[in-house]
Amino acid sequence: MRVYLPSTLAGLAGVRTAREAGPAPLAAYAVTPALREWYAGGDEEELEYAAMTAAARASLRLLAASLGEAPARRVVLAAEMPDQVVRSAGDEDAPALVEITAAVPWKRIAAGHVDDEAASDDVRAAALALAAAGAGDEDAHVLIDGAEDHELLWYATQELAHLAV
Repeated sequence: MRVYLPSTLAGLAGVRTAREAGPAPLAAYAVTPALREWYAGGDEEELEYAAMTAAARASLRLLAASLGEAPARRVVLAAEMPDQVVRSAGDEDAPALVEITAAVPWKRIAAGHVDDEAASDDVRAAALALAAAGAGDEDAHVLIDGAEDHELLWYATQELAHLAV
């Protein structure tokens, strides 16, 4: 099953050094039955994009917790994991959320999706606005939408070494 792991550039460096993402359990995002029901009109590609977008939002939350330490760029790692180590953990607010019950070996990571450096100002503003958005601030939601307007760039695993901090 293809899963999308939210991360940061510092997190990516740690995964590369350890040669795995872990320890388990890990929160990730995938095309789940709940996501299929929520996005009934979507084809497989649209469903995968929805799961990756959910992981990018989770990456934004990770950035908010470490803004002083890491560049403001969202990172999502796409990995192929056996179905038996992936279980649904979502609800109606997070239909793509899954829990991975094993560490993710580097060899299972298929690609990385990372913000372009040009997105960093918008991503930083969005990360700083997360708490206010959670409290219902509409201006903060606009800032988060501004970050989500940036498409994540695709990187092969061998290219990820050039991004890690």
